Amino acid sequence: MSTRKEGFWVRVQNDAVTDCWDYAPSEDQLTNQAGWREAVEVIPDVTPRREYVTTHTFDLTKTPVEIVWSKASLTIEDRRGGLIGNAKFDLRQIIEEQTRLQMSENPAEEFDTQVVIDAKAAYATRVAALNAAVTHEDLDALVV
Repeated sequence: MSTRKEGFWVRVQNDAVTDCWDYAPSEDQLTNQAGWREAVEVIPDVTPRREYVTTHTFDLTKTPVEIVWSKASLTIEDRRGGLIGNAKFDLRQIIEEQTRLQMSENPAEEFDTQVVIDAKAAYATRVAALNAAVTHEDLDALVV
């Protein structure tokens, strides 16, 4: 299946798309610039966390012109890398907050070494679990 979105316009010159807009050209442009045609976007349905939308092509043989998007599969390695990146970001946020507390002039705010130690341990555990995952289903079970 796919989704069709209307409201696009393309300008075709010498069998090539030179302009692609998500709004209609003005009446003046339609009158004075040759090649304007209505278009629709055709977006494939993707399986979440398994596929993603990639590049597009124009099917100039159709009326309206179709802007056809392709999809690709997301590899286990790509997903794992993204999830490890998220875990690293979370760890960095905790460390930065503790650093901010260390630099604070407010005596009520104080760096907590144990918070950083715990965060690093949680990060290491998370990365080990992610690295052990071998299927999309394994990764799905780890996503909270």
